[in-house]
Amino acid sequence: MIVIYGIKERLNPIKSSLSDVIHGCMQSVLGMPEDKRAHRFIPLEPEDFYYPGGRSDAYTVIEINMMAGRKPETQKALIKSLFKELQSQLSLAPIDVEITIKEQQPHQWGFRGMTGDEAKDLKYKVNV
Repeated sequence: MIVIYGIKERLNPIKSSLSDVIHGCMQSVLGMPEDKRAHRFIPLEPEDFYYPGGRSDAYTVIEINMMAGRKPETQKALIKSLFKELQSQLSLAPIDVEITIKEQQPHQWGFRGMTGDEAKDLKYKVNV
């Protein structure tokens, strides 16, 4: 699951395109299938979104929640791909993007009535 935060006036107009860019990176770097898109957008009022100095009102936070298993170099490749594609496709400057990857053990995920360590039919690899 991916959660994206930003100021609503800047985030709302680009939600669909932003989702496409993020998912494209997830597919190319992690091998995620087309139908494995779980994005949650949190558009905020400017007074509810404090961000570091030197950023514009386009400042966007992307939190990627995933099962543990991806190698550090794979995670770094995902982050770098996101920075590159967000800048080239949406003109989001890297200074205005913050990306965090939060890993949880497979037994800490619940979906389709089971835990992640019980799922044997995933259409993608976790250990990449």
